[in-house]
Amino acid sequence: MIDISESVMQFLLAFIVVVPLIGAVAALLPAPPGLKGKSPDQAVLRHGVTVTGVILLAAIVLALGFDHGHPAKMQATTDVQWIPALNVHIHLGIDGISLPLVVLTALLTFLCALYSYFNMPSGPSPKAFVALLLVLEAGTLATFAVLDLVLFFLAFEMVLIPMYFLIARWGGAERAAAAWKFILYTLLGSVVMLLGLLLIGVKAGTFDMVALATDNGRGLTTSVQVIAVLAIGIGLAVKTPMFPLHSWLPDAHTAAPTVGSVLLAGVLLKMGTYGFVRIVLPIAPHGMHTFAPYLAAFAVAGIIYGSLACLSLAKQGNKGDLKRLIAYSSVGHMGFVLLGIASMTPTGVNGALFANIAHGLITGLLFFLVGALKDRYGTADLDTLAGATGAALYGRAPRLGGLLAFAAVASLGLPGLAGFWGEMLSMFGAFDPAPGLSRPAFLTFVAIAAFGTLLTAAYLLVVVRRVCMGGKPAEGPVLADIQGYEFAAWSPLVALTVIGGLWPAVLLGLTDPAVQKLLAGGKS
Repeated sequence: MIDISESVMQFLLAFIVVVPLIGAVAALLPAPPGLKGKSPDQAVLRHGVTVTGVILLAAIVLALGFDHGHPAKMQATTDVQWIPALNVHIHLGIDGISLPLVVLTALLTFLCALYSYFNMPSGPSPKAFVALLLVLEAGTLATFAVLDLVLFFLAFEMVLIPMYFLIARWGGAERAAAAWKFILYTLLGSVVMLLGLLLIGVKAGTFDMVALATDNGRGLTTSVQVIAVLAIGIGLAVKTPMFPLHSWLPDAHTAAPTVGSVLLAGVLLKMGTYGFVRIVLPIAPHGMHTFAPYLAAFAVAGIIYGSLACLSLAKQGNKGDLKRLIAYSSVGHMGFVLLGIASMTPTGVNGALFANIAHGLITGLLFFLVGALKDRYGTADLDTLAGATGAALYGRAPRLGGLLAFAAVASLGLPGLAGFWGEMLSMFGAFDPAPGLSRPAFLTFVAIAAFGTLLTAAYLLVVVRRVCMGGKPAEGPVLADIQGYEFAAWSPLVALTVIGGLWPAVLLGLTDPAVQKLLAGGKS
């Protein structure tokens, strides 16, 4: 690690949050004559790669300069009064919980910009596409960096408009209906969430998330906490997405362009679970304690429901869409994250945070791969891909087939890959939940979740068998194997999935002290 002064760290975090917005404005301006390259379209796509690359570099430097000896301490903090009448501050900072999510967001956005430079989705002007991608990045990074409830809400909402347009303008079939469903669900959830955030701010006399977490609910009555958790939890549960508030997700993923699906699964879903950990758990612990068993019940229902939906889509003759199948798999995977949070234990919450990052890496890779299959075949329909004897990717495009199989076994939680640790730790946490929670109930939830892991393995192995195996038909299409730009965009996700599986202490060493402090009411 490197020694960086606090003032430089403050600058880096502010730079990471603000520069994507400046880059979005610049993307809409005419390109300078010397930078146009072969065409203005190429220039603006190169601009997107450059800006997201600079942000990723800044995020890596921020991570290297982070004091890994004290990950529970808020670092790179900026606190400037913004709206004195409401006591709202521009308060930024990162700890061991938010730093991995900031780096993941910067990485996935850069890989999406790089992928789009070589494979721009069909639709309107690339100018608008790049600008929306950068606004989306700014909103997501701000969500993980801000420490004021009002700013958190504004950043949380900031991502809705760019994602709506990415789906509505650059998406596939039925994109308009999917985009409207996405924004209506999330907006309605957000209205309820805002009421809960305002209730906490008014009753506690501050919107400062650090001060509220340190107070640990002592300044809020139990009834206020229960109402606040219910209101905030609904908004966060929609974004997560928690069963049964998930129905916008499969449509949005199926219609979205490849990079839209990658960012939706890899980053946007994490905003909901991050809100549970950063806001609900430390600020309203009594309210969370009341709802924890119900949250766990909905979580395991989502695990089973998502897996059964995927099994149905994978079955021959059901005309299942592979993008839709992976979207439903996200409902199941995020169920494990919610189960870990509902346990209210350090083990469970660490597992949830680990599963968050692992899901972002693995599902991001899966959506990239399905996008590549769709580009080659012209469809993501499983029956069409499999054909009479199987798509035989191992024979036609062995590297692509091998990578799809790798992503599938990572997603099902194979030991040695990143997907294993989060789900296992989440179940370990639920096996021995926080004092006061019903252990028999949580043991039941763990048993159901464990059965869900078997269903997950079943549908992913069916997908691999149908798409990768089978005899190569005599007149099958000649498929291009992995291209250079695809290798560049996907290899970091593969490497991190392996590193996370073999060396989980890298991530757990960051999150555990911060989680311990959070659950102890701000005391290390």
